[in-house]
Amino acid sequence: MRVAITRMLPEANATAARVRDLGHEALLAPLLSVEPREFDTNLAGAQALFFTSTTGVRAFAQATTNRNARVLAVGDTTADAARAAGFDDVTSASGDVIALAALAQVTLDPQAGPLIHIAGAQVAGDLVAKLKAAGFDAEWRVGYEAVATAALPAAFEQNPEIVLFHSARAAAAFVALGAPNSADMVAACFSEAVAEAAMRAPWKRVIVAPKPREEALLAAALTREGA
Repeated sequence: MRVAITRMLPEANATAARVRDLGHEALLAPLLSVEPREFDTNLAGAQALFFTSTTGVRAFAQATTNRNARVLAVGDTTADAARAAGFDDVTSASGDVIALAALAQVTLDPQAGPLIHIAGAQVAGDLVAKLKAAGFDAEWRVGYEAVATAALPAAFEQNPEIVLFHSARAAAAFVALGAPNSADMVAACFSEAVAEAAMRAPWKRVIVAPKPREEALLAAALTREGA
């Protein structure tokens, strides 16, 4: 099957390799691009650093050489990216923002210092609000902005059968560009929130990963067991 991968580069390249390993044709079709933003990288007194995407990890790693912070990551892929960037103390929530906030409540102390979330200019789930509601001093620092493409990627001219959406913003960008031929394609979505954004267009079928992990998304969308 021809599979359009809408996530940002360079992460889309790793997804494409996994799609090919499963025996399918991978079409790079990023609907968002990253624009770096200057931000405060001072972590003096901070209890922990939070990442909800590999893009956030990359933004921080490119902005500073500081790798001394304790890191809490939303999922295993993000945690792996943090370790690869040089962080030693990394814990994964293996889930979503709700799971990450819950992890903070059982592993961190509201009196032990502020929590810093490095993320994009638009975030889903409002992690900082959840942490503040739990009694923590939490701060959101914008390390980058994900900008929607002005035109549909050329890969969609190759008539993909499945479109992978890793984020609600990518799904919304596709809808904003008119969602051409969506009724003839399957939308495979990373989570229910992503599916909600995608379903503003008509699809042949919408698949939602049973867990917010890429391996679960690909299994649901591309393997015989998931199809």
